[in-house]
Amino acid sequence: MGEAHRTQRVCFQLQVDPARLDEYRARHEAVWPEMLRAIEASGRRNYSLFLRPDGLLIGYYETDDDDASQAALELDPRTSAWEADMAEFFLALGGRPDQSAPRLPEVFHLEDQLAALDSEHSATHD
Repeated sequence: MGEAHRTQRVCFQLQVDPARLDEYRARHEAVWPEMLRAIEASGRRNYSLFLRPDGLLIGYYETDDDDASQAALELDPRTSAWEADMAEFFLALGGRPDQSAPRLPEVFHLEDQLAALDSEHSATHD
């Protein structure tokens, strides 16, 4: 049997131009169907974006292999037009939004710590 895939949880940060927040929100109320399908095909799941009133954008998704997911999106012809259209919304960004967003390191995950706690508990009661 192969090794079970461990889900990677990815969080990233971008800065949306505060003067264009309403337009940014409106664009994301109906993302192009081909872009949605490309994200799905890349292996990303539970993909969410959170936008603060000052334009701070936090994104989160899960995937089995973030490098493969990113490569799939970069090579998918359905993504370049959307990303080019969105790039103008971001401040201080070089390159495509999906590829250039700084990742935030995870410092806590409830389920991981609960699993470790349960594992310790069962080990001390065997």
